[in-house]
Order: sequence, then structure tokens, then C-alpha cells
Amino acid sequence: MEIVPGIHQIDGINGNCYIIVRDRLILIDTGLPRSSKKILSYIQNTLKRKPSEIATIILTHYHIDHTGNVCELKNLSGAKVAVHEADADFISGRKPQPVPKGRLGLPFRLLGIFFRPAFMEPDIRLKNGDTIAGLTCIHTPGHTPGSTCLYDPVANVLFAGDILKYDGEKISGAPPQFTMDSEEAQRSIKMIARLDFTILLCGHGIPLKSGAAEKVRIFAQSMS
Repeated sequence: MEIVPGIHQIDGINGNCYIIVRDRLILIDTGLPRSSKKILSYIQNTLKRKPSEIATIILTHYHIDHTGNVCELKNLSGAKVAVHEADADFISGRKPQPVPKGRLGLPFRLLGIFFRPAFMEPDIRLKNGDTIAGLTCIHTPGHTPGSTCLYDPVANVLFAGDILKYDGEKISGAPPQFTMDSEEAQRSIKMIARLDFTILLCGHGIPLKSGAAEKVRIFAQSMS
């Protein structure tokens, strides 16, 4: 679906996947493995564009529900893949990807049998403040070390990855059991709350299309 002119969300993918349509296509996150057909179908049948027009794939963090199709899409399109430098070694396989502690650890290990990450070397290692494909990289660690938000000044949109979630009624942070450092995540949210943007697009949940910055500020003030 088109959220605002030139920015689309592909429905039916676990881990929201966004496409920015300009001269070339910019893909933000790629969903769980086995979702590539939906992404390619949307590009070809809805946008009437070619997969080869994907110029850049930006990953907000290394979790598999956001990186699951990156290798296949890169191979098909020749796109450059970008991720924050603090998560790059998890994408490449140089560092083992942590699993949740406690009761969730075993289900995640079992999930890994069915959804094994396909490691690849990112083309671009982002840093805070970098500009890529017209988007500003904002480092928001906590959920993962390299979690990143992306600000689009053209549409006044903040792509928040998993640092925030909007369910249609309220804003929340990422689930603590999937967050590596909850205190750092709270600091990142409070930093985001100082920014100005109209629309919030998160890694899960639905679009928040108006007054997003003020709602984030209210949520940040409510955190202990």
C-alpha cells in the first residue's frame, strides 16, 4: 500500500518492509525469509518497476525478520546493502547472532532450524549522521547495538526500525525480551523524541501518519 506519495509498505510480510520510489528504488528491511516473492511481486505488479531498479537496501538492524531476504534481493538486483557498522558483523557472520535469554532461547534456536540466516558482507557500514539515498542515518542503539532510524526530509518521515512500535492506538518500545540493552533503548527513544517529523513508520505495527513526533515525546516522557 502507498502510505504517502512515493513511500510504500508491502503487506503480508512479518517485519515491515518499505519501498521509497524515486528515480531508483530504496528498500528498507526485507522481512522474514521466504517473503521475497511478495516483495518482487509488489515491485513488478503494483509499482510497474523492475527488480534491477532497486539501488539500495538499508537494514535497520540485524534481526532475521528484517534481513531474511537481503541476500536473494541483492543477488537479483545488484543493490548496495547498508547497515550500521555496529550490526555489520552480525550480518556478515563474523559475530554470532545472540538469542534471547530464558524461556525464549529454545524457541529461537528451533526457529533457526527453519530460518537460517544467509550471511553476506554489507557494502556500506553506516555511522550516525551519514546520508544514504537521501536519508539521514540516526544511530539508536539498544534493541541491537547497531539499530538505526532513517529520516526522510522530503516526506518528513522517520523510519524507526524496532526501537518504536505503533499499534493504531499507542506507541511502545521494542519487547524487552528481544532487546539487548533496555536502558540504552530508552535513551535512544528519548533522543528521537527531540526530533521533528510528521509520520512514523516502524518495523512492526501500522503507520502513524500525523503528529508522530508529539506522540513520541509523550511516550518518552512516560518512561521511567
